[in-house]
Amino acid sequence: MPPTVICYICGQECGTKSISIHEPQCLKNWCWENDNLPKHLRRPEPKKPEARTIQAKGFYDLDALNEAAWTSAQDQLVPCDICGRTFLPDRLIVHQRSCKPKRAKWM
Repeated sequence: MPPTVICYICGQECGTKSISIHEPQCLKNWCWENDNLPKHLRRPEPKKPEARTIQAKGFYDLDALNEAAWTSAQDQLVPCDICGRTFLPDRLIVHQRSCKPKRAKWM
C-alpha cells in the first residue's frame, strides 16, 4: 500500500500526493460549516501541526506527522452535555435531539 497522510482537519487518510489538494478544500468546507453553527458551538480554526524532518536528507517522520494530525482532528470533536460522547459540532446538534440521560438500573 502506498503511504498515506492523515488530514489534520477531518482525520481522513489521503495519499501523499493528494493531501495538498485535500487540505485546502477541507479547510474551506470546515470554515463554511463552522460559520453555519450556532455561536456557542463554533470553534477556532484548526492549526496545521508542524512537520519536523528526521534525517539530513529532509524526509519527514510520517508516523509522527500522522499522530499529530490525528490528535488535531480529534481535538475538533465536542462532547455531548448529556452523555459525554464526542461529535463533530454539526453532528452534535442532530445527536442532542435524541439523547436522553441514562437512568440508573435498579436491582
